[in-house]
Amino acid sequence: MDTFQKMRTFVRVAESGGFTAAATRLNMATGQVSRAVSELEQHLRTRLLNRTTRRVVLTEAGNRYLHRCYQILTSLDQAEAEASNAHVLPSGCLRVHATASFGQHYVMPAITRYQKRYPQVAVELTLSQHVPDLIDEGYDVSVQLSRTELRSSGSIAVRVGNSYSILCASPSYLAERGTPGAVAELADHTCLQTTSLTVPRTRWDLDSPNGREVFDLPPSPFGVNIAEAMAFALRDGLGVGALPLWTALPWLRDGTLTRVLPTFRLSEMQIHALYTSREYLDAKIRSWIDFLQESIPQMLDDEELTSHTPRSR
Repeated sequence: MDTFQKMRTFVRVAESGGFTAAATRLNMATGQVSRAVSELEQHLRTRLLNRTTRRVVLTEAGNRYLHRCYQILTSLDQAEAEASNAHVLPSGCLRVHATASFGQHYVMPAITRYQKRYPQVAVELTLSQHVPDLIDEGYDVSVQLSRTELRSSGSIAVRVGNSYSILCASPSYLAERGTPGAVAELADHTCLQTTSLTVPRTRWDLDSPNGREVFDLPPSPFGVNIAEAMAFALRDGLGVGALPLWTALPWLRDGTLTRVLPTFRLSEMQIHALYTSREYLDAKIRSWIDFLQESIPQMLDDEELTSHTPRSR
């Protein structure tokens, strides 16, 4: 029996006025109750109760200790209730990591709406390109993009949505060079590449309702590894390039860019929420993942893109 349990036993004895009555309330044997109080006295090196054949009476030290026990056990009960409620009521600080571009365009707006639903949760968002170690870096959830299912022995990956990239160019570029009407016609255009040290981009795999077409990329006069920087290059009329949906959409809406080959898409990606494997998942983590599964597909609705046609500014 641990110290806290012995303290609870002592409190019941003091309240009941005897070991037998306390044993009945605690559903314990009288000998167990007596032994628990004796061990507590030995631990404290102080007599807490004066025993008679009929009842027990608190000593002066026992009376002071009883009041301390009430305070300590009340705080302990409150702490346990608070910890238990963490699995029921979202509250506290939620530390979220997301890739920079996707996080800026989709995770940040999702956080705003999430906090309106769960005002007791404070959110700390970190945007970066690397995949963090959730435990070492102290994150609750990391939102990552991948072309395949994510698997990790140290974390759980939950798919919250899917996305893809599209081809774009500026209206001025298309006015000067013409608008491609087929994949093969991309050979007559300057095609800009999104660069990567780990995955060299040598072709575009373009999917449409009629199947997949492959376009082998010629040498590019410009390459960059950040989608927003590529969008600026396309805006300035440097050529045709691929942009993630979340990066392209604001530029398409205001007419800065035009979608090229609007029935095609490329670079299909899965969006995952990663969290550490836990037997008892905190409510703020569970509610955030559920919220992402609910909101991300709505935010990535491409209905307006499928009907988008080239236009001049």
